[in-house]
Amino acid sequence: MLRFRTHSNGDSTAKVDLSSAYLVGNDGVPARAEIVFKNGEIICRKRASGPAGLALLWPVNGMGRILLQTTRLPERDEPYMLELELARGRLMRLSHKQEDWELDDAHCLESLAGQVAKSRDLLIEALQAEDEATAARLAEQALALSVQVGEDLSLQHAGTALARRRQLKAFGRRLFGCRIELPTPSDTYRRRLTNAFDFVTVPICWRQIEPREQQFDWKPLDTWVEWLAKKRMPIKGAGLVSFAEQDVPDWLYIWEHDFETLRDLIYEHIRRVISRYGEYVQAWDVASGLHAVNAVSFNFEQLMELTRMAAAVTRQLAPRSTTIVDMVAPWGEYYARNQRTIPPMLYADMVMQSGITFDAFGMQFAFGLGKDGMYVRDMFQISSMIDAFGHRGKPLHITAVQVPSNVQTDKDDAWGGTVSISDGGAWRGAWTEETQARWLESFYEIALSKPFVDTVTWRDLSDTGRHYLPHGGLLRSDLTPKPAYDRLVALRKDILPSYE
Repeated sequence: MLRFRTHSNGDSTAKVDLSSAYLVGNDGVPARAEIVFKNGEIICRKRASGPAGLALLWPVNGMGRILLQTTRLPERDEPYMLELELARGRLMRLSHKQEDWELDDAHCLESLAGQVAKSRDLLIEALQAEDEATAARLAEQALALSVQVGEDLSLQHAGTALARRRQLKAFGRRLFGCRIELPTPSDTYRRRLTNAFDFVTVPICWRQIEPREQQFDWKPLDTWVEWLAKKRMPIKGAGLVSFAEQDVPDWLYIWEHDFETLRDLIYEHIRRVISRYGEYVQAWDVASGLHAVNAVSFNFEQLMELTRMAAAVTRQLAPRSTTIVDMVAPWGEYYARNQRTIPPMLYADMVMQSGITFDAFGMQFAFGLGKDGMYVRDMFQISSMIDAFGHRGKPLHITAVQVPSNVQTDKDDAWGGTVSISDGGAWRGAWTEETQARWLESFYEIALSKPFVDTVTWRDLSDTGRHYLPHGGLLRSDLTPKPAYDRLVALRKDILPSYE
């Protein structure tokens, strides 16, 4: 059992929201545990032996509410101080990254090293403090400074690497993408789309294509594909095989316990879609989120077989297209609550080792909702996670990225219920249009600085329709641009003119 004392401004806290909390075991794999708050302590009852770290959404002065993680700790009778262990965990990861990242700006490097040293000194003072209140205040200061310097380090490294990549002209022409909504949009929507992006991601939703068995509705997809083809706008198909509840037709559950039949039905779905659109689509997300979102309850071997089949059939029918295995919720916290899922790193490794033929990994980052995979992370964690997938020897496509521009509760969302953005955390303050724009700029600079990142796709263009993340569009409901849209257009113009 692990126990953590928690504080706010040096005083013990009376209540802690643990909806985001989970334990992390060996190799960063989330672990099952019962986590409760009682008598001023977070109590973690593990299901397995060995050291573990606690991850949870936590307020950091000046940086927002961010999902942070302690180091892995052994069990002991005395409770740990949470703020101190969060700061220790961040400083440990900072130390590792300082060795990985080379910074050319000696003055900046010296400044960052000084801040790291100051944070470490505060941590040491907290460890040596004579009373708990003083220790907690010092630990909170160490945590805030270490999170701030982590972001500064990430952005400084990204700026250096992005300048180098721009100088080498190491970008493809299809760099900035956006996912569209299937209902026929207005001319304004289309104009905003073509003015800001190099390619368009079209969702392939089986539930919409075949709402009843052998009864097909191709019109929304046909309309978009025909228009994009006329505009000579490159197209990517998303979610060719996805077992998210909103993508699976209701009639498919009849065969839930008959894997052979299900596999044949999935094969026919892939064949039917690619036969219809293969000549227009340049890239396919052949398997999207199979490791994490599994409404049909396939087991590990079945998911791997379906991933293999989706990649193989796509290659056979569209040999010149790019095949992408798409990952969601890359930190894998869902695995701590659902053992029928697969940790993302394990899934990626198995895809690589199983001889599945595919061209690239995809990765999605959506933050702002109080749901597993969508709690806010800071830029240091994001940069480190992109590196972790990029080092697997395959190109990486950021297939969806999104944060909100408003904290209002929304009652008409893609998740089928009322959601509150404030439950998902915050980055440098409450979500506003300007915060969204600053976050977008920081994220894109970090992602595009990585030499293995081929494309970045924003999830929803506008706040109209049945959106994925409330207030997450680059356009308001009346289709006027938010600051984030203007920031993205400026960034694209800054990078791509060298290719003209």
